[in-house]
Amino acid sequence: MPEKKLTSHLTQNSSLASAINSWEMFLADQGRSPNTIKAFLSDVRLLTTFLPEGVAIGKITTKDLNRYFEWMEKERDVPCSPKTLARRITSVKSLFRWLHQYGVLVVDPAEKVAQRSAISPLPIVLTPKEYEEVLLVADRHRRAQKPDARPYALVYLLLTTGIKKSETLGLLLEHIELDSPNGPQIFIKYPTPANRYKERKLSLPEDWVPAYEEYLAQYSPEEKLFPWSPRRLEYLLEDLSNEAGLKKHLSFDMCRWTCALNDFHAGEEPDKIRQKLGVSKIQWRELFIKLKQLAGNK
Repeated sequence: MPEKKLTSHLTQNSSLASAINSWEMFLADQGRSPNTIKAFLSDVRLLTTFLPEGVAIGKITTKDLNRYFEWMEKERDVPCSPKTLARRITSVKSLFRWLHQYGVLVVDPAEKVAQRSAISPLPIVLTPKEYEEVLLVADRHRRAQKPDARPYALVYLLLTTGIKKSETLGLLLEHIELDSPNGPQIFIKYPTPANRYKERKLSLPEDWVPAYEEYLAQYSPEEKLFPWSPRRLEYLLEDLSNEAGLKKHLSFDMCRWTCALNDFHAGEEPDKIRQKLGVSKIQWRELFIKLKQLAGNK
């Protein structure tokens, strides 16, 4: 469908809802993916819930839009992250730029709306002292009157491999090779072909093996390495941070970033860290910037 035809029925007196419906056809005509179109439409339709019902698009001002995003960011009951806010501003600006470009609006009210930065805060990591405290507390569980090697087996694995929560939950006993010629290893596997590029073999520290063998003897897992719910394992990490007297809550993500930072400080090549974490080169760009900032190498 010709682009101009999509706006031929629209005027400055048309409703915002009508303009959005025409924009949806334009996006589809441009070959945008269904997920992209769905995200754009979801963002701009929120604007119809803020403005007066049936408001004409020619009556919408820059002041109205700035007030809308202020409400979105600070007053709406639903949380809006910096990344989400930035995306919604982009969607609204795209809609009004389209209306202006094809002559429906003489002035683009969104042109002077400031785009927000979607910079997310730096990840929280363990300091070297906190790292040792967490392992010390976990090791005490191994040597308690009723020994429990599970906390140590879990947290030391996370801190030395940097694997994600989903990867941890997917680990099977068969993914661990203690008698590999290159030393103990763990195989991170994915069930879906689309994620096969994330699969990798990671070295395991030799001193993790005794705790792992104690854990097997105590819990006798049959297939999965950690056959518990995600929340149960999260509680286990939180308990360790509380016992260690940390003011931060130990999490899978914190262990992952701590592992990456420790490898960076140890002089590991950036691309080897990327491969260890199982991320693509595109994803790695932003992650590496954050890693350098965490290390103080801005």
